[in-house]
Amino acid sequence: MFFGGFGMNSWMIILVIILIAENLRYYLYSPGALLALVLSIPGVIIAMTFHEFAHAWMADRLGDDTPRRQGRLTLNPFKHMEPIGMLMLLFAGFGWGRPVQINSNNFNRTITIRKGNALVALAGPAINLILAIIFSIIYAFIFAFGGTFLISQSGQIVSLIIVNIISMNVGLGVFNLIPLPPLDGSKILVALLPSRQRDWFESHERILYIVFIILWITPLASLVISPIIKLINTGLLNLMVWIVGLLV
Repeated sequence: MFFGGFGMNSWMIILVIILIAENLRYYLYSPGALLALVLSIPGVIIAMTFHEFAHAWMADRLGDDTPRRQGRLTLNPFKHMEPIGMLMLLFAGFGWGRPVQINSNNFNRTITIRKGNALVALAGPAINLILAIIFSIIYAFIFAFGGTFLISQSGQIVSLIIVNIISMNVGLGVFNLIPLPPLDGSKILVALLPSRQRDWFESHERILYIVFIILWITPLASLVISPIIKLINTGLLNLMVWIVGLLV
C-alpha cells in the first residue's frame, strides 16, 4: 500500500507539463512573480518532506518497519521528493511527494488494518497543518517584534518565505484531505464509514479515482480548494497575530 502520492499515466504527465509550461511562461515575463516563485521553494521542500516523513513515522510507530527499511524514516528531502508533484505544488499550490510504501499486515495486533491505514493517512495532512500553525506563530512574533527589520529588504524576504511555508503546508494538507482515491482523505473516510457505505466506497474506488482525475485536470478542484486554502491561511495569520498581540 502507498501513501502520499499517486501513479500517473503518460497522458496525465503531458497535461501536467502543459499546465506547468503555461504557468512558467507567466513567471518568466514577470520578475516579481518569478522572485515569489523562488521564495516559495523552501515551503515546497518543507511541506513535502514532513508530509511523507509523517506517513513513514506513523507506520513505523504502528509496527510496520517497511518505510524504515526503505530509508523513508528521514527528513532528508531527496528521499521524499517526486518531481511532478513538487512542480505542481510549486505552480498550482497543491501536489504530492513520492509515495510511502507500507505493509498493513505488519501493524500491531492491537489495531485493525483499516484504522492503522487511516492513522498513517492522517499523519501527513496533520503534520502539514501543525507546521502551518507553528510558522504562523513565528510570523506573528516577527510582526510584533520585528520593528525596522520587518520593513527592511531582508525582513520582507524572510516574511515572504514564512508566508509561503504556511501556504504550501495548508495547500498540501487540505488537498490530501479530499475524500477521493488515491488521496489520504479517502483512507480516513473508509475508516469512518459504516460497513455498508464502506463496502460501496471500496467497490467503486476505480470510478471515484476517475472522478478525482476529472476534478484535478479541470478548474473545478481549484475553484473549491483555493478559497479554502486562502481562508485558512488568512485566518491562521490573523489569529496568531491577534493572540501574540494580546500576550505582548
